Amino acid sequence: MASVNTNVLLKQLGRQILAAQYKAEDRFGGQPVEVLSYTPQAGKWSALQCLEHLNTYGRFYLPALDNAITAAEQNNSRPLETFKSSWLGAWFTKQMQPTPEGKLRSRMKSPKGHLPSVQPDAGMVLSEFIQQQETMEALMDRASKINLQQAKVATSLSSLIKLSVGDTFGFMTAHINRHVLQAENMVRSCPQKVGKAV
Repeated sequence: MASVNTNVLLKQLGRQILAAQYKAEDRFGGQPVEVLSYTPQAGKWSALQCLEHLNTYGRFYLPALDNAITAAEQNNSRPLETFKSSWLGAWFTKQMQPTPEGKLRSRMKSPKGHLPSVQPDAGMVLSEFIQQQETMEALMDRASKINLQQAKVATSLSSLIKLSVGDTFGFMTAHINRHVLQAENMVRSCPQKVGKAV
């Protein structure tokens, strides 16, 4: 994985997080619950379930990122000009990130602890999702002042598997992009859709 300018990387990721927040507020927020809850068949997630799935990851990773950044701040960590992903971080991010053509790379089985409920509450899911994106933006701003490569975050897979703060941001952003796209596709396929086009 080639090195990238740290500030450029954080700005690129920040723009993607802002775009996801906009979609939640303007596109998903403009749809009735029936559309957001639509699924064509059992086993397929509705738009709301996609967002709730993301919320479960945010509940784990946002506090973990906060703790890692706080520890780095207390240790007077200083930013490096460039950032380089580990092979594992790059792999996780690539697996999650949709292709440039807007396609999902592969089907994945979600871990048990991150499965959404059958009928999520639309208001609560959207509100939490938007709040999580705002928190992510604030964390990225703080992270611009520390060494993104040195500070580590344990993954939800195992406390023994750790990613750098930079790779965690990359993975989280790609994962958000993946499921927001999935949610958009589901709303678009709903026969009863009304409101703003997605």
